[in-house]
Amino acid sequence: MTTTSAGLDVAAETAAATVRAWPPGEPIRLAKKTSNLFRSRADVTQLLDLSAFDGVVSVDPGSRTAVVGGLTTYEDLVAATLPYGLVPLCVPQLRTITLGGAVTGLGIEAASFRNGLPHESVVSMQVLTGAGEIVTASPDGPHRDLFYGFPNSYGTLGYALTLTIELEPVPAQMVLRHTPYGSTDAMAAAISDIVASGQYAGEHVDYVDGTVFSGSEMYLTTARYADDFDQCSDYTGMDVYYRSIQRRATDRVTTLDYLWRWDTDWFWCSRALGAQKPAVRRFWPKSKLRSDVYWKIIAFARRHDLANRMAARRGRPLTEWVVQDVEVPVTALAEFMDFFHRDVGIEPVWVCPLRQRDPDAVWPLYQFDPTKTYVNVGFWSTVELPDGVDPNAGTVNRAIEEKVTALGGRKSLYSTAYYDRDEFYDIYGGDAYWTLKDRYDPDRRLLDLYDKCVRQS
Repeated sequence: MTTTSAGLDVAAETAAATVRAWPPGEPIRLAKKTSNLFRSRADVTQLLDLSAFDGVVSVDPGSRTAVVGGLTTYEDLVAATLPYGLVPLCVPQLRTITLGGAVTGLGIEAASFRNGLPHESVVSMQVLTGAGEIVTASPDGPHRDLFYGFPNSYGTLGYALTLTIELEPVPAQMVLRHTPYGSTDAMAAAISDIVASGQYAGEHVDYVDGTVFSGSEMYLTTARYADDFDQCSDYTGMDVYYRSIQRRATDRVTTLDYLWRWDTDWFWCSRALGAQKPAVRRFWPKSKLRSDVYWKIIAFARRHDLANRMAARRGRPLTEWVVQDVEVPVTALAEFMDFFHRDVGIEPVWVCPLRQRDPDAVWPLYQFDPTKTYVNVGFWSTVELPDGVDPNAGTVNRAIEEKVTALGGRKSLYSTAYYDRDEFYDIYGGDAYWTLKDRYDPDRRLLDLYDKCVRQS
């Protein structure tokens, strides 16, 4: 979908007037067709409609930039840029993540070891603030504080209406190498070498991520741009991508399929719905093998606590949802995974290295040491609990939070969090956040970050 600048100007003014007239005391929440959040939200009677900002305004192959509405999904964004042989510098793994969502709520992919996170390739953005004003935030403009403070603000300072982002050239195909490791120490050492050199086994590395099947079976997948054409594997039908990692040392896929390789089976989470069983998959519509379909099913089950209701009837242990992405320094990865295998036990696990793209930039609400390499660890499942433990108490999640903090890491806030208020703001922005809040949402039309991400108001 494409849209025009003139139409967006009118839509922006209408949205700003709507925010200024919002009923006092009623929190503003954005209306969205899709979601990738895994935390509950309080019911509200009125939603802010920014659907006019769902579309690509322009793609400029010369400057390698695009102007994009904040509610545009990466699926639509890539569909607009790839015909030019260009893609965003960081394309999060799931099709229906929106550009604005990835910037205000963060995102990551296998290019993040060289390109950072999605907000690091934003040139400028038009933001509708909680004060009902429309401002342009850029690295050098009068609203540079909002430009750097917007990432990880989760819509508590305002909403990105349009964003200008950088693009990079890609070929039509990618060559993959799956390298096994028998320990996290060995895998962490390989990650450090790849990040430092940009190479593996004498080959250039354009993307790298990893899959941990157990404490003694894990793989790093390095991908490089292909300079030729050959037959490609297809993981959008009967074949399941993550299972190929265990079976194949090398592989080749189209660039489009590589970008969405994890979406078809929502990494491996589709197995909980039976979608990986051949007898089921054969009749599951190919167009419905995608993360947003699975998300709706799981969201319904979580909302009604179906798993624990069934477990209670069958006399089985209750479970706690543990759906998290955390980042720890690569030097602490082995210690974290030892803890994780021992005390959590979810398998498989996804790992993805990242490094801040500009070492001089300061992103105050999600600040890393720019001299260090970090590794994102993603795990999405349930954990059985001992008798008498409340599944809603967050016992396992809280233990993970404490370990990540002790190791100098951070946790993404798209899912449940259990920090107390002081600890939370010590990690996520502190006084810098409240300075931004006072400037861009002085009347508190929007929730504050703690209430939105922890109290789930």
